Amino acid sequence: MSTTQFENDLSDVVASDKAHVWHHLMQHKMFETVDPKIIVEGKGMRVWDITGKEHLDAVSGGVWTVNVGYGRDTIADAVRDQLVKMNYFAGALGSVPGARFSERLISKMPGMTRVYYSNSGSEANEKAFKMVRQISAQHHGGKKSKILYRERDYHGTTITALSAAGQPQRQAHYGPFTPGFVDVPHCLEYRNQYGVVENYGERAADAIEEVILREGPDTIGGLCLETITAGGGVITPPKGYWERVQEICTKYGILLILDEVVCGVGRTGEWFGYQHYGIKPDIVTMAKGVASGYAAISCTVTTEAVFDLFKADASDPMSYFRDISTFGGCTSGPAAALENMRIIEDEDLLANTTAMGARLEQNLLALKDKHPVIGDVRGKGLFWGAELVADRETKEPVDEIKGQAVVGHCNAEGVLIGVTNRSIPGYNNTLCLSPALIATKSDIDQITGAIDNALTAVFGSGK
Repeated sequence: MSTTQFENDLSDVVASDKAHVWHHLMQHKMFETVDPKIIVEGKGMRVWDITGKEHLDAVSGGVWTVNVGYGRDTIADAVRDQLVKMNYFAGALGSVPGARFSERLISKMPGMTRVYYSNSGSEANEKAFKMVRQISAQHHGGKKSKILYRERDYHGTTITALSAAGQPQRQAHYGPFTPGFVDVPHCLEYRNQYGVVENYGERAADAIEEVILREGPDTIGGLCLETITAGGGVITPPKGYWERVQEICTKYGILLILDEVVCGVGRTGEWFGYQHYGIKPDIVTMAKGVASGYAAISCTVTTEAVFDLFKADASDPMSYFRDISTFGGCTSGPAAALENMRIIEDEDLLANTTAMGARLEQNLLALKDKHPVIGDVRGKGLFWGAELVADRETKEPVDEIKGQAVVGHCNAEGVLIGVTNRSIPGYNNTLCLSPALIATKSDIDQITGAIDNALTAVFGSGK
């Protein structure tokens, strides 16, 4: 790691940042007295800030994105080579990397056939919602226009994506929202809503059917769910849940949209999270890990049956999908995505994700045994959460300030972790971990060691 850059005076960068940059998810009042953290370099699992301090990144760029790690020369080279040859043309026409990546991607998704490119997870989900609405207008007389979403799930930051957000604090102050979006109950067994039941997963899915029957099955066009909920608390679906959801969608002719923006492209140890559960979706959306943050790209992937609905009447000039994403025409995204996928394959990162995920789970469960403040540990692959509670018996959440203090303590120790933030009132209490798929045993142990120290510092020594 070269540190030559840190010998230079970068105070002007800090000054420019403080004067002009509007950071994401950040209260800026504090920057009147402290400097923002500025990251200047990354390599593998580690990043260095402007002061030269090294950090082990356990959140893949802060938001589950940098799946193959930092400093990948071959991705940068692929992007550079493509840009000087052909950088952009609107998606009404094709491109070489767009065609090649779509073929590679579809080869990992049996049953899916078509890839629609855009540039963010929010946009990928917007496309899915527009597809449902247009199908309703053209094939159901406009009646099957409602879209169901789930409590605690999140599908993006635009107004319509927020209309499908099961996170009230994300929605706060941004309404009124797009009409026709209806919520269904969450499926977090740790926060059981149904009392003693024989099969919690089936009962949680049955709650979706109850909403469908209340609204009228002939009014519901789509059901959009995160395969594994991310920012709403890292929620893995209980046994029996997805099988029942599939039955319900088939029964009522509802398109199943799976949001894989976070858990897609290797994060869970399979190419896609839904492949752990044998689901057959109609639409799958993805973004973050598609190119590991080396270029902006998202995909809305559909079955041929969905695609065919938009060419059923070629004589109708309004029948095709009349949508465009300006930056969906950038060639850098699929060029980066192709190389990203090659790295995952050639370095066998799916297997590494499974193995290191097992170690991370084991370490977190050991911390749960040691620290009563950990109420629940859940996740899959290299995608984990630890819910912090003030009392295990009542499951009362810890004050979110204490959860943030744990993050801050880890940060000070040189390990970057996350915590649910401005999502569910009173329940921003789950530590979030999503290290890159290249993580090693020592990386995992360093991450959980820092959490151990932080929990001790914030809550006491534990058992």
